[in-house]
Amino acid sequence: MALMERLLGRTLSSQEASIQKITPAAGVPILGLDALSSAAYGPEAALTVLLAVGALGLNVIGPITLAVTLLLFIVYLSYRQTIAAYPQGGGSYTVARENLGVNAGLLAGAALILDYVLNVAVGISAGVGAVASAFPALLPLRVELCLVLLVVIAFINMRGLRESGAAFMLPTVLFVVVLVGVIVVGVVKTVLAGGAPVAVVAPPGVLAAGASGGLSLWLIVRAFSAGCTAMTGVEAVSNGVPNFRDPAPRNAQLSLTYIVGILALLLAGVAYLSRVYHVNAIDPASPSYQSVLTMLVAAVTGKGVVYFLSVLAILLVLCLSANTSFADLPRVAKLLAQDNYLPHAFASRGRRLVYTSGIVALTLLAGLLLVVFGGVTDRLIPLFAIGAFLAFTLSQAGMVTHWRRLGKGGAPLLLNLVGAVATGVTLLVILVSKFADGAWATLVLIPALLLVFVLTRRHYDSVRAQVSTDEALDYSPRVAPVVIVPIQDWTAVTRKALRFAMKLGGDVRAVHVQIEGSGTQLTEVWAALVERPAQAHGAIAPKLVLLASPYRQLLEPLSAYIRAAEKEVPAGQVVVIIPELVSTRWYHSFLHNARSTALKAKLYFGGDRRVVVINVPWYLDE
Repeated sequence: MALMERLLGRTLSSQEASIQKITPAAGVPILGLDALSSAAYGPEAALTVLLAVGALGLNVIGPITLAVTLLLFIVYLSYRQTIAAYPQGGGSYTVARENLGVNAGLLAGAALILDYVLNVAVGISAGVGAVASAFPALLPLRVELCLVLLVVIAFINMRGLRESGAAFMLPTVLFVVVLVGVIVVGVVKTVLAGGAPVAVVAPPGVLAAGASGGLSLWLIVRAFSAGCTAMTGVEAVSNGVPNFRDPAPRNAQLSLTYIVGILALLLAGVAYLSRVYHVNAIDPASPSYQSVLTMLVAAVTGKGVVYFLSVLAILLVLCLSANTSFADLPRVAKLLAQDNYLPHAFASRGRRLVYTSGIVALTLLAGLLLVVFGGVTDRLIPLFAIGAFLAFTLSQAGMVTHWRRLGKGGAPLLLNLVGAVATGVTLLVILVSKFADGAWATLVLIPALLLVFVLTRRHYDSVRAQVSTDEALDYSPRVAPVVIVPIQDWTAVTRKALRFAMKLGGDVRAVHVQIEGSGTQLTEVWAALVERPAQAHGAIAPKLVLLASPYRQLLEPLSAYIRAAEKEVPAGQVVVIIPELVSTRWYHSFLHNARSTALKAKLYFGGDRRVVVINVPWYLDE
């Protein structure tokens, strides 16, 4: 506990929850890094698809980005309405569950979880990959670096929302200020040059228009679907509304406005400058690969201080974009747990008022993906976008039903209807265009998550059916129990356990399993220290039972004896009192065998309601 205090800070009381709530500005690094970081790979993803048509792709990146930005604006307006209508948070899961039914809600929940887990793996992998490409000596340590960064981000989030916001504010400000500054300088240079600026550092040449293929509608659609990865993370604020200071809905809407406004500016600026500076994507598999964003900064400002600051900011934001998932997934998991679709541990806040179980689960799942894929998670990006747009679509459709149920039409309903159609069509486009690239895996992963939800709920329903009762407490006479105390020798621990057993009344039996001649002197000790004192006080002495164990087993003879005792009292109970040594030093546990723990486990998993297990601890001084 002292170590936890030093690492995570003091335990916060529930009354201090308001202190941990965040401002709209703090919401940007906590809930917006996922969205903002997509400016580094969204336009590049579209340009990569357009490589097939060479320089001609630069002529259509503007309209494609405009379409993505328009869709982003529609989603933004819709989520503003969602925040106002559902201030308790939950976003797509809550909206879909309450308006489209439980199944739609679970589908949205599965999509969000898939989105958040993949966001962590992809974001950290992209950031570490960029660092490793700048410093090739680090490439052999790619997986290790990913896992270290994952643990650092998880640790910061375990300290609380305020701490994570403070830790990630500087990289976010640096990223926004540097890139907006580059865009402004680039636009000014373009205007002064009459629309044809000269690059300070010329980007690599691109194929001439039509040199390698023609521009088709399907290619444009595929480029649009790739560019839509820039919208992932926009839903995060609607899931985390309760994290904001009062008035929470208003502050959440303001934070969402900041995030979407900055993202739209970055997307538009990158697309525009890419065209006028002739910066096209480079095949990621090429040994001469450079990102579109770094080439653009070099073209506008050269490779000086601004360039290296930009590269640093991009790397930091890519690495830290996983923070959005750490802020949001635990809250979505909490809502699912409250509805009995995930273990109840996900609904409990930890020492720093964060949902610790959600953070730990996210860390483990993302770490598993990073290890399995060797720190290279590019193949997961299609799944990433599908999870986000499935959540978008269900949220929009749910809000349409919400307005209809309230009897309100007009602009709000129309806006959500347009959003549902737009995001739904985009989802289908991504599924079709990326199916062979890995999108097919969603047909496995999302049903698997739904199965987990259903099985968890079925278990909790079964438990409720078994333990719920409205019967009054039974005061009728009860049959005296058989009380069994497993003992190894006559010790102070044995004496304490027997004293407690005698208070329960009934038939008290001390049971010793004889292994390789053990307990030979126990009969004499029993006569002297148990039976004679009982006669002197006119009491009934506990019975000593010696069980032979020719195969040196302990648990099996004890279990058989307990089952036999049950048959002796078909209408009563058997109480097993287990004496146990408890050390104040954790490492002392390695010096003692775990017979007590093993016996408890066997009795617990034996599954008999008539057997009651009671622990009697003996605390050691050292």
